[in-house]
Amino acid sequence: MGTHNQTWVREFILLGLSSDWDTQICLFVLFSITYMVTVLGNFLIVLLIRLDSRLHTPMYFFLTNLSLVDVSYATSIVPQMLVHFLAKCKVISYVSCAAQLFFSLGLGGIEFVLLAVMAYDRYVAVCDPLRYLVIMHVGLCTRLAITCWVSGSINSLMQTAITFQLPMCTNNFVDHISCEILAVIRLACVDTTSNEVAIMVSSIVLLMIPFCLVLLSYIKIISTILKIQSTEGRKKAFQTCASHLTVVVLCYGMTIFTYIQPDSSPSVLQEKLISVFYAILMPVLNPVIYSIRNKEVKGAWQKLLGQLSGLMSKLAS
Repeated sequence: MGTHNQTWVREFILLGLSSDWDTQICLFVLFSITYMVTVLGNFLIVLLIRLDSRLHTPMYFFLTNLSLVDVSYATSIVPQMLVHFLAKCKVISYVSCAAQLFFSLGLGGIEFVLLAVMAYDRYVAVCDPLRYLVIMHVGLCTRLAITCWVSGSINSLMQTAITFQLPMCTNNFVDHISCEILAVIRLACVDTTSNEVAIMVSSIVLLMIPFCLVLLSYIKIISTILKIQSTEGRKKAFQTCASHLTVVVLCYGMTIFTYIQPDSSPSVLQEKLISVFYAILMPVLNPVIYSIRNKEVKGAWQKLLGQLSGLMSKLAS
C-alpha cells in the first residue's frame, strides 16, 4: 500500500456504547453511581485492612493490591467514558489514547497474575497450614506483588509501543468505549499479523498460564479438603477460599468464555461488553464479595463500626 494512504493521526473518535442521547444520559447516571461505589468500596477495604491488625496477613496484603488494581483500572476508563456520554464529539487525543491503552492493558494483566498469586496463597493456607506464615513471609509476598506489577507493566509497554508505531488509516473512528488494543489495531493501514501474534503470546503468558496455575492450585486444594474427615473442618477450609474462588470464576470465566470459541473471534459488541464488565462490574463486585463471603472482614467491619459508634456517643454526650 502506498505511503500516501498512511498517516499518523493526531486524535481518535470513540463511538462508545450508544449514539442515542437518552440512552447515554441513563448510562452516565448508572456508571457514575457505580464508579463512586467502586472507589468508596475499595478504599474502605484498604482502610479496613490497614486499621485492623487481625487482617495484617498475606491474604489481605494481596487483597489490598487487588483493590488498588481495581480502582486504577476503573479510573483508566470510566471517567473518560462519563465525559464522552455528555459530549457531542467523543474525541480523545493520540497521546491520551496511548496512555489509556497502556494503563488499562497493564492493570488488566496485573490482575490476572495477582489472582494466580492469591490462589497460591490459598493453596499454602489449606494444604500446609502449619507452615503458612513461614512460607508466605513478608519478603516472598513483596516479591510476588512486585512480580505482578512489573510483568503486567512490561507487557503493556511492549504492546502499546508496537500498536502505536502502526501507521493509521485516515479513518480515526474507534468502535469501542475506550482505546482497546484490538479496536486500535483495526485502524492500521498495514498487515497486523505480527501484532496479533504478540497479543496471542501475551494472552498465553498473562492469562492462560496464570489460569492454569489457579486451576492446579484449586485441584490441590479440593483434593486436600476432601481428605479432611470432619464436616466442620471441610467447611472451614472451603470458606478460606470461597471469596477468591468467586472472583476467579468471574474474572477468568468471562474472558475465556468469550475468546475461546470454535467458530469465531469475539464481535465488537462482545469486546465492548467485556470492557464494561471489567471496568464497571468487577471493581465494584470484588469488595462486596470479600465483605459478604469473609467472616474476618465482616468481623473487622463490626469492630470498626462499633468503635465509630462509641466515638460518636462520646462526642454527643
